[in-house]
Amino acid sequence: MSDFVSGFWSYYIGAIAIAGIVFCVWLLFSQRAWLKKTVEHTEDTGHVWDGDLTELNNPVPRWWTVFYLGLCIVAVAILVLYPGLGSYEGTLKFTSANEVKSQREALNAQIQPVYERFGKMSITEVAGDPDAREIGQRLFLNNCAQCHGSDARGSGNFPNLVDGDWLYGGEPEQIMHSITKGRHGMMPAWGAQIKPAEAADIAQYVRSLSGLASDALRIVPGKRGFDMFCAACHGAEGKGNTALGAPNLSDNIWLYGSSEASIVETILNGRENRMPAQEGILTEDQIRMLTAWVWGLSNPGSRMAAR
Repeated sequence: MSDFVSGFWSYYIGAIAIAGIVFCVWLLFSQRAWLKKTVEHTEDTGHVWDGDLTELNNPVPRWWTVFYLGLCIVAVAILVLYPGLGSYEGTLKFTSANEVKSQREALNAQIQPVYERFGKMSITEVAGDPDAREIGQRLFLNNCAQCHGSDARGSGNFPNLVDGDWLYGGEPEQIMHSITKGRHGMMPAWGAQIKPAEAADIAQYVRSLSGLASDALRIVPGKRGFDMFCAACHGAEGKGNTALGAPNLSDNIWLYGSSEASIVETILNGRENRMPAQEGILTEDQIRMLTAWVWGLSNPGSRMAAR
């Protein structure tokens, strides 16, 4: 992989760009007939069509050649001003990322008045405002629905935001932190310490915590394994820990599935999920609106009381 990120490829691309311009200029000057003011003899190629259409070999018009050379000069100027020679940044330091950033800043400044009336309202009050909810829903559809679904009920391996079950807590401040800074959830793999049969016993115990069908004979050894390897994060009763993002294993809500095979897979190989931070994409006002909308999904009664 290091071969593709070395400095060689930067020089390689730059050399190709420069060689192309040099070749075009050389090609024009190698055909010096265009320098002559007049053509003394017209060269006939001998190709005639329809009796009187004769193909000649005259030099191209001088204006065309001058125009072509001008384009070569423009090409050189562009490569000096803008990035086009490998890793060379250009004298204007132009990047598409900076262009997008400036456009976003201009757009945010344009729509800022829309958010001003919500600035002094609490999250719960914003959640009770119909206009704010409409804005929050649009922000969700544009930035979050790809993972959590357009109805916010989640999809495979992505949390449901409507059911009131929260890995990191469902208070407005906790939701805002998740949106702003993102989250990186990781369940460690225990395959090196736990045998598959032991993991299956733990899975039976975990299933029993949420009232699912389980083998009573395997629950006791499964609990011993749970207490040894799992209770530190999920708690002695398996109710989870929002400070760590450890899920509640007793509420019958499963992110990766509740079957024994799915739980064993989680125990032996671990799981990893990442919620991307939105602080570099959304403004603080937009994050507040989005937080209020998400919070209101699992608190419809409180949302209506805030109106």
